[in-house]
Formats: sequence, C-alpha cells, structure tokens
Amino acid sequence: MQKSAHKTIEPRAYDPLIHEGFIRQADFVKAVQESLQGPTDLEGLLIEKYRVPKAVLGKTLSQFFDCPYIAYGDRTLADPHLLNNLSHDYLRRHHWLPLKQQGEILDVLIDNPHDLDRGHDIQRAFPGLTIRYALALRCDIERFLNDTIGDTAGGSIEDTLGELVNDAHNEQACDIDTDGIDENDSAIVRLASQIIMEAYRHEASDIHIEPYSDRKETAIRFRVDGSCSTYMRIPAIYRRALVSRIKIMANLDIAERRKPQDGKIRFKLNQDREIELRVATLPTAGNNEDIVMRVLTAKEPLPLEAMEFEPAILSKLLEIAEKPHGIILCVGPTGSGKTTTLHSLLRHLNTDERKIWTAEDPIEITQEGLRQVQVHPKIGFTFAAAMRSFLRADPDVIMIGEMRDKETADVAIEASLTGHMVLSTLHTNGAVETVVRLLDLGCDSFNFADAMQGVIAKRLCKRICANCKEPYHPQEQEYDKLANVYGRQAWDSLGMGYREDFQLYRGKGCDACNRTGFKGRVALHELLCGSDELRNLIQSRAKTTDMQRLAVREGMVTLVQDGILKILAGLTTYEQVRSVAMR
Repeated sequence: MQKSAHKTIEPRAYDPLIHEGFIRQADFVKAVQESLQGPTDLEGLLIEKYRVPKAVLGKTLSQFFDCPYIAYGDRTLADPHLLNNLSHDYLRRHHWLPLKQQGEILDVLIDNPHDLDRGHDIQRAFPGLTIRYALALRCDIERFLNDTIGDTAGGSIEDTLGELVNDAHNEQACDIDTDGIDENDSAIVRLASQIIMEAYRHEASDIHIEPYSDRKETAIRFRVDGSCSTYMRIPAIYRRALVSRIKIMANLDIAERRKPQDGKIRFKLNQDREIELRVATLPTAGNNEDIVMRVLTAKEPLPLEAMEFEPAILSKLLEIAEKPHGIILCVGPTGSGKTTTLHSLLRHLNTDERKIWTAEDPIEITQEGLRQVQVHPKIGFTFAAAMRSFLRADPDVIMIGEMRDKETADVAIEASLTGHMVLSTLHTNGAVETVVRLLDLGCDSFNFADAMQGVIAKRLCKRICANCKEPYHPQEQEYDKLANVYGRQAWDSLGMGYREDFQLYRGKGCDACNRTGFKGRVALHELLCGSDELRNLIQSRAKTTDMQRLAVREGMVTLVQDGILKILAGLTTYEQVRSVAMR
C-alpha cells in the first residue's frame, strides 16, 4: 500500500486507548514506528495486529475530532450522483467520500477532519456548499466506496443475486439437476467471489453452502463469533454451478461428487490483502454436495500479552516454556485458537539462539526465524515422518500441528526426552482429560509423565460489545450462582462480597454488534502444570477425578473459574461462559 501524502492524525488522539487499557503505551509506540516504516497505516495496525476494536477506535477519534462517527453498515448508503465528477482512484487514495446532500449542506466521510489540504480539495469539488464532516475509519471508507462504485468482484452482491433470481424465473421449465447452468457463467463467478468478500467483511470464521433437493433454495450461512446464521439464499437452479465454481477455485475434481474432497483457495481481496480458505466438500442427501470454507486471516502471531491470560497463568506458562525440554500441549475443540496460542508461544521463544521447526497442515501463520513445513499425508509425509526428519535437523524447539495418533505422540514424547521442547495440539475437552486421552492412545505412562511440562485448555466465548457495554448491579441470586460455580472457598479469597457497589456488565445492543450485545470473542484458559505428585498419578494411571482434584489443590484455575474472572472484568457474561466451558 502506498503511503498517503496527506496529514496524519496526531498521536495524542489515541491517548484514551492507552488510558482505558485497549493497548499498552509500548505497543502503541511500536505501532507508530511500524506505520512509518512499513506498508500498513497506523489504523490498520491497531485493528489487525494489536486487536483494538474498530468501534472503540472510531469512537475515540470521533471524540478527539468532535464530530460524529459513522461505522460501515449496509443501511448507510452514499449518493452515487455526488461522485459523478470525482476520480474514484483519487477518493480511494485520499480516504474521503461525499455521503449525502441536504440543501446547502454536504455530509462528507473522512478519516481526518483536521486535514486542511483535503478540506480545500473538498471545498473546490463542491463550491458554495457547507461541508459537514463525519469521521469514518479508512477501511470503512473503502467499503462505502465499494458499495457505491463497485468493487473488484464487479457490483454488489444484491445486484448479482437479483440477476440470478431474474434468470431463474426464465429457467423454471428446466430440470434443476441438469448441468445447463455453467460454473463459468459471469454471474456465478461474481457470486462466488462476493460470498467470500462478504464473509470477510462480516468477520466470519466459516462459510457454509447448503444445497437442498427439489426446488428448495440453497442456503449460504456464515459463522460469526461462534454462531451460525443464514446470510442469503440463492435459486436452486444454480446450486450445482456454485459448488462447481468453488471446487474449481480450490483445484478440486468437479466430476467427483460421491466422496469428500479437501482443498484450499488463495483469494485476493484487493491489491494489498490476500486471505486463504480451507475448503471441504461433503456429499449430502439428494445427490447434493455441501461446501464448508474456513476463512484463515491471521498472518502474524499475537504477542502472549494480547491473548488475555490471567497474570498468574501467563507467568506459569512462560516459566515452563523456558525449560530446555518437555512437552507443552494446547487442547480444545476445533476453532478455539489452539494454533494461534502455540504461535504466540513460539513468538516468545523465537530468538536467535534457538532453532525452531514446525510441521503444520496447513501453515496458517508465518513467522520469520521459524522453519515451517507443510505436511502431505497423501504422499506419506505425515506429522510423525516430519518429526523424525526434524530430529536429524538440529532442533531446539519443535511444533507439531496436531497429535492425531499414537505414532506421532510416541515420536513427540521420545523427542522431548532427548532434549527438545515439543509443542502440539490435541482435540480434548480439558487439560486433565488430555492426559487420560494420550494414555488411552497407548502411550507409555512413565515416559509421558516425565515428558509433560504443561497442558493449556482453551475455549472462546462471546465478548460484550465495547460500544454498548453498560454496568449493572446483579440480583443476589446471580451473585450466589457465580460464587457457587467458582467454588465458595476460592471465591471468598477473591474478596468479592455482595455489596451495593458490586457490578457486572452486559451489552445493550447497538448497530456495531447487530443489536446482539456481543462483538468479538474472549479466550478462557486452563493450565495444568506437571508436578512430582501429578507425575506419580499419571504413572499409576489414576482416575481423571483424582488428577483434577490434585490439580485444583495445586492451584490450577479451571476453565469455568477463568470464565468467571473474565465476567468480573466485564468482558463476557455468565450465559456465554456456561455455554462453552461447563460440562
């Protein structure tokens, strides 16, 4: 991205972000330096790398400039007639957009209302009008422009869908199971691209394409913040063409409809931004094929400090990560952030003194200094095979994408006992269950007990929207519920008595969170550390309950307890914690 020549926003405009804890002073200084030296502007770095919520950033700048903040939304549309005599490239480069005209007043979206040079340009473009500024973030101005003048996919998704519906009416006499509709039809090509772009805009983690039999419309569903919802429906006659189009994009066999296939799509959103999608096809009832696409947007690891670990858990994790050998596992369900957590840990360990190898499927996050390897099970290059190769390549730290079988687990344990630190993931419900799962796989209990340094269990639950969060004084029943679930004895040590000033938080619902009160997700953690007594229990293959009891006695904060601490911190609610962390 070419740097803009116009005036940058004063650093003091961002002071409230630091004071309110959305970013640390040191990280902000680092972000400013990166924005001056690298291709990404400060706003983009704060949102993407340092995870400052867009709504909070917009509100902060709005207060500094003393003008209203307008977030991107489908309900806000710019008047396209106002753009007739303006260069679209110029508007994209200079980040402003005329929104609407009411009499002699023109509303203009801009990312910096104090920039006099652009102010003069706007006045020259619309002489005689009174300019009224509204603040918008650069990324949102780009979206407003795309909606108004069209994007790289060609027009809006509503236009494409309207075109398909009109065509479908003309095809009603056709048999919908025929291949008369071509996957290379321009409307189908645009639709496939626009679905991906819309999913990215809505910050969806997964896209589900669900065709049905007969003449029932095909559903397109997005998973946002862990919950699925139907985004749109397309005429049944196009179901085969859309599925085939996506299979072509993923380099899959469009003639094979009887068995599942896996692939990936590298999709260019714009000149500067590319995302990757993992594609899975599944044959379903009625001779149909479903498609699920996972949107992979993370390119750089987050610092551990940004992962929202409780301070006590983070210090213990850093302590065991610095040990010269052993196994650290990160466990949880699909999509809970296991790989992201391990890459954050690797970022901490990634120094010039350490040689780090990783075997992943796929490589989602890249880091300079890591030697990253893509495994290919179809040709026999499995995680276990990669591990054996790594042991001949002088490693200090090894990261394995997933322990899927006994062979991989055995090689990992052997590597950890011969002087290497091994990191990996596993699909289990909790930290203690992980130990039992590996023993059930057939791993040697004595070797695993010696190798295990720690197990991190993870969950993601919905975060209260920062834009509409409000405090409230809960009923005593709600207070008692929190205390009982946390454990009365442990709760008393927190010193949280039921007083008049005891507050919890909830979201009222606003445009930013689509009236749900939740926007984004917050991580819950549970860290099981290896101890002499725990190793004795592992060696004797003790029951899960005995290990759990010992871990809590030794100070382990459970997933539920960590969730309640996040509730007290105003990040989420009891209902959200209960939905993901309680068994």
